Amino acid sequence: MFKILANAWKVEDIRKKLLYIMLMLLIFRIGQFISLPGIDAMLISNMSRTNETLFSLITGGGFASVFHLGIGPYITSSIIMQLLTVAIPKLEQLKKDGEEGQKKINQITRIMAVGLATLQASFTVLNYTRYPMGHDASGNIVIQNLFPVGNAHILTYIMATAAMVTGTIFVMWMAELLTEKGIGNGSSFIIFANILSSLPMGVQALTDKFTDGIAGIAIAIMVIVLFAVLVGFVVLVQAGERRIPVQYSKKLVGRGMLGNFIPIKVNIAGVMSIIFAVSLLGFPRQIYQFWQNELLGTIANYLELTHVVGVCLYVVLIFMFTFFYTSFAINPIEMAENLKKNGGFVPGIRPGKPTSEYIQKTVDRLSWIGAIFYSLIAIAPILFTKISGMNMGFGGTTLLIVTGVAIEFIKQLESQLLMRHYKGFLN
Repeated sequence: MFKILANAWKVEDIRKKLLYIMLMLLIFRIGQFISLPGIDAMLISNMSRTNETLFSLITGGGFASVFHLGIGPYITSSIIMQLLTVAIPKLEQLKKDGEEGQKKINQITRIMAVGLATLQASFTVLNYTRYPMGHDASGNIVIQNLFPVGNAHILTYIMATAAMVTGTIFVMWMAELLTEKGIGNGSSFIIFANILSSLPMGVQALTDKFTDGIAGIAIAIMVIVLFAVLVGFVVLVQAGERRIPVQYSKKLVGRGMLGNFIPIKVNIAGVMSIIFAVSLLGFPRQIYQFWQNELLGTIANYLELTHVVGVCLYVVLIFMFTFFYTSFAINPIEMAENLKKNGGFVPGIRPGKPTSEYIQKTVDRLSWIGAIFYSLIAIAPILFTKISGMNMGFGGTTLLIVTGVAIEFIKQLESQLLMRHYKGFLN
């Protein structure tokens, strides 16, 4: 990996792209520290990381900053559009229209993202006006207005909402620029940078354990070993795939037939199943922040990932959303029809319906394997934290994303290096 990075840095145009990526990510990090208009910056200075959920850690920016929503609304709208493309025939036709159709879908996705950002920003600012800061000596919830009382005016709230929406639009624009002028997917880099920004806190917590005697050193070593095992496990899941052999009757080579295959990855749903599960589990907590209710508070506490009920539901939801998302991502009937049109067939399987049933059976088996892997990766850090009492500073979801982005980035660099060093047949 380091050799690839070193070779890439020697190529001038790739070096410019790498510097461009660094510059854009630096701007993103600076924006995370710019507070919303009217917010008491001193009051929130120690709250930026302690009040973030897993979903906001993945997609959002700094607490009460102009980049607070980050790339979250755009990711949500992209997921919604993926689902609607399957459900609405007109959108499905746009997807089949090639580049022009994809441009229209992207434009609809952006408009939807702005609408979601406006709605989410409005409720977030409203939440800041009565933010729960903890409990007092009597056990009552302490509610604090994060806007200074002297500036607490309707125009202040409108300005804060507009600033948050504008920050989201700016992050969307940066992500598209990174995709266009950088290397790889820009949204992935934004999420990657946001996750890695919490890494120093985890490293600090780990180094502190080495000063806590034998017990602390043992826990720190266990954390390092578990981290290494999880990273290896994640790489295994990311690279795992089932190759369905395919033969084409029209491509004859000598007396035999030229073979091919259909690759189906183990992680078809990717990290989306975990993100959906986390979002659904966190929904009652979000409602409770807007509407203080004892029943809602009890439900939200049970659904926390620190509670047994929350962890069990977490695993069940991962399985459900893995199969749900896979059903939209892969269409076995369409794959079988395309094979038949191109004169292809799976050895030992008749073309048409038997082929689609075979592909569906293979996808279902991979979905079970993928869901089990995702569940193990997601709950391993939670269980370790519960047993050892130490917050690892990272989760299975964040490891999946960081490792996936890093692997894809290295692959993109390799392909670009090969393109620039390819001498051709004439030489």
